[in-house]
Amino acid sequence: MRIDTILSAADIITMDPRRPHAKVVGIHHGRVVGFDAELDGLDTANKIDAGDHVVIPGLIDAHCHTTWFGRTRIDLDLTDIETVEEALDLLAERAAATPAGEWVQAAGYNQHRVGGHYPDLAALDAATAGRPTVIRQSSGHALIANTEALVRAGAVDLPDPDGGRIERDADGAPTGRLEETAQALILDLLKPMSSTDIVHALDIATRIYASEGITSFTEAGIGSGWIGNSPAELGAYQIARASGVLRARAQVMPTLDTLEPQHGDPARPGSLGLSLGLKTGLGDEYLRIGPLKLFVDGSLTGRTAAMTHHYCGEPHNTGFLQGDPDEIRGRMVAAAASGWSIAAHAIGDAAIDLAMDAIEEASERYGRPSAPHRIEHASYLRDDQVPRLAKLGIAVTPQAMFVHRFGDEFLRSMGADRAAGIYRARSLREAGVLVAGSSDRPCIDGNPFSAMRTLMERKTASGQDFTPRERLSGDEALACYTRDAAAATGSRDTGALAAGKLADLVVVDRSPLQASPEEVEATKVVATMLGGSATFGAL
Repeated sequence: MRIDTILSAADIITMDPRRPHAKVVGIHHGRVVGFDAELDGLDTANKIDAGDHVVIPGLIDAHCHTTWFGRTRIDLDLTDIETVEEALDLLAERAAATPAGEWVQAAGYNQHRVGGHYPDLAALDAATAGRPTVIRQSSGHALIANTEALVRAGAVDLPDPDGGRIERDADGAPTGRLEETAQALILDLLKPMSSTDIVHALDIATRIYASEGITSFTEAGIGSGWIGNSPAELGAYQIARASGVLRARAQVMPTLDTLEPQHGDPARPGSLGLSLGLKTGLGDEYLRIGPLKLFVDGSLTGRTAAMTHHYCGEPHNTGFLQGDPDEIRGRMVAAAASGWSIAAHAIGDAAIDLAMDAIEEASERYGRPSAPHRIEHASYLRDDQVPRLAKLGIAVTPQAMFVHRFGDEFLRSMGADRAAGIYRARSLREAGVLVAGSSDRPCIDGNPFSAMRTLMERKTASGQDFTPRERLSGDEALACYTRDAAAATGSRDTGALAAGKLADLVVVDRSPLQASPEEVEATKVVATMLGGSATFGAL
């Protein structure tokens, strides 16, 4: 028999416990057909010898914002600024090159890099010379707008929306900073993105994904709300796939705001869903609908995550929920009634309590879905919440890189006594909770090998150890980005290399199982294959 490809390497790490390692893999029609001696007697016209390189399964980013990430490569990037003045200078340059009346868009502003400071509104207005301007903060949970943008949005005299805040100075005038749901006042002026622009952003983003060994990702919010880009966003994904620029398998999460009352099943009155009864799981191996995405609270970096105890130095600030708790719980249960898996953005422990309550009620009434319910981020977990997550079968998607980038700030805002509960890893795995590797890109660097390093060493940007007990081994860190991420996204065809599974694999220059944390981060991707076809590199 003649098959499409036979690839040999110094080591093939399969992440399949039944056959952890191999030397040769056979690929036919996009899937693995066997290993080593199982390939005896088979022939191919495409024999690849990867030499001393190592093969691992394709990596999975279980929570990212791909269109937004691609867009940041077009907008002004403020990720690396060292001072507020530097940001203003860059904005002035961009404004000077922008036609009058058109938007200046910037991304990646991280106040923690500049001493917690933000541009003064008057200085921002002067730098941008009357052009409407929006700066998205790296967390995604706040933005900065100039006066022209605020006026266009009618936000100068508006009250705070439910689940959001328009920051004001001592005289009641807007500072230009809008938090959480208030961001929609500005962002809605820039929407909907055209399908052409979304496809272009996906092209840019997934080229980078392929260069990093990412073969599957979950887009954490499409269609509506401040995180979505267009009501036709799923259609844009279909165009990207058909035109060949979607270089990784995509699972897309519709936001809660896209759902509408369903009337097709009299046995489940009051349920919420998409038109025609669409729900989690529809699609194919390249593009499919994932869980429903909804926001329960805000962010840890912005101190808006809903906590049971106040933030350090802010005795009256416990964050806030993004809506009435009974309404949030009711809408989650109503979506589950239509067969949806739930992906609840819940960062603070109070928000996680609410999310677990809703998921428990939904599971008792409607059973567990085929793709697990999820809590996105699960940034601060009390000890008593961990076994409950395991009991309910809830998968979590914490972002390891937040420990490195923001760990020092977390210690200031949360205190050393709560540090053990921040972005857990080992304690979750030991309790039987499914932990999926994810980036939340572009909120933070999305390179999976950098994240694996942080999972292994748990150090902040200043070099301080951050809850060393939560460290993972190289094998466990790789599992988060392969086998466990596949399970968390409901995929049975990815995450490991085994006969019958999709031939998504990455050729790298070293084994992550035998490397130090520093060496893991330095891993070079030689080639990436999606269904046996190269999306990056050459051999």
